[in-house]
Amino acid sequence: MKSLRKPQLALLALTIILSLVLSACGSNNSANSNTGGNKPSEGSEEGGNGNKPVTISFIHWRGEDAAVLDGIIKKFEEKNTNIKVETQVFPSDQYQSTAQAKLLDGSVGDVFASFPGAQFEAIAKAGLFTDLTGASFVANFTPSLIESGQKEGKQLAVPYQLVYNIPIYNVKLFEKYGIEVPKDWEGFLAAAEKLKQEGIVPIAFPGADIGPGQFMNPMVMNNAPDEEVFVKLEAGETKLTDEWWVKTLSQFKELNDKGYFQKDALGTKGDAAGALFVQEKAAILATGSYQLVGNKKNNPELQQGLLAPITVSADQAVFEGIHTTTFMLAVNSKSKHPEEAKKFIEFLSQSDVAGEYANGTGQNVTVKDVAYTSDELKAVAEWTAKKTRFQPRFTIKNAEVQKAVTSSIQAVLGGTEPAKAAADAQAIVNQQIGK
Repeated sequence: MKSLRKPQLALLALTIILSLVLSACGSNNSANSNTGGNKPSEGSEEGGNGNKPVTISFIHWRGEDAAVLDGIIKKFEEKNTNIKVETQVFPSDQYQSTAQAKLLDGSVGDVFASFPGAQFEAIAKAGLFTDLTGASFVANFTPSLIESGQKEGKQLAVPYQLVYNIPIYNVKLFEKYGIEVPKDWEGFLAAAEKLKQEGIVPIAFPGADIGPGQFMNPMVMNNAPDEEVFVKLEAGETKLTDEWWVKTLSQFKELNDKGYFQKDALGTKGDAAGALFVQEKAAILATGSYQLVGNKKNNPELQQGLLAPITVSADQAVFEGIHTTTFMLAVNSKSKHPEEAKKFIEFLSQSDVAGEYANGTGQNVTVKDVAYTSDELKAVAEWTAKKTRFQPRFTIKNAEVQKAVTSSIQAVLGGTEPAKAAADAQAIVNQQIGK
């Protein structure tokens, strides 16, 4: 081989030097990508990195919130370009019975919502909650309003909504007929009678689905002011055949017998009862604050307020109403993308985002420092200062016991005497608690 000339040697040396420099730069860039802001997410695909697209599943039952949530999700995806959110919405009754099964393999519900009470307990027992204790976003919530998402000292879910499970009433109809908000049982009956005489259905009651589980709460709250009464029921320390529940059933019977519910209340579902109220054929809707926005959307002229029946004399009343912290956001322990799921909940917990959700859906939220602007939220603002108790139905942890309680109301509306309906329900409770 011929020896290289000096110009050729110089060119070869320069080539080698440039190669070494480029190699060193490449090594430094690679190291920075693993230690800087683009560190791979723990929830990324195996062998992937933080920029690899990930799709998470979000399941819940609030179909009426879909449009607002879609807008929020779009903003989340714009800020987190490697995360996509797919949403599935189920009817609330279907969600309560099937959500747990859907979560089991981790393919659905990376983020999911849970009802408090029996569903929360069942999902916790199945080990499907990721422990959120210590997550930074938990500090965005009002501590006293997320206690229903705690179990054994752990924050398993963060309730997002604060709702009032007390009837909605038509303010203009009450004013038109000179009816004041009643402060005792006799006043409640008198108001209902006045409305009936004027040709107005006093109470639109969805007895076929959500009505019993909603209206039972304000009906029982002062008959059994002990907030642990249903906990004691499941412990065998009190019974449905005791005076507090028989009286409650008797008052349901009284309302029905006097014609204060619409005809065929037992066969009326939520949408039909809501239609009666929206059309101003009924003065009271026996559901809760979560329907305020939907009602106003269907009838912009509605002026609405909240009215809890006081089933005792005014001087015996302990509570003014019922509140629930619900729509409990959680991360599926079976999720393949837990960090992305947490990032989504963190986004929802920001005060401006929570405010967008609240004002768009008409739901009070548990997030701190939220500014409420909608008329519906202003209408219920006074209830934050009233003495309310957590929804009694959701303190029942056994789903079969909960069903027995609500079914006893339906039995009374179907003609069963209150004492008999209570005894039948107590027999189911005894089976469930092993008595």
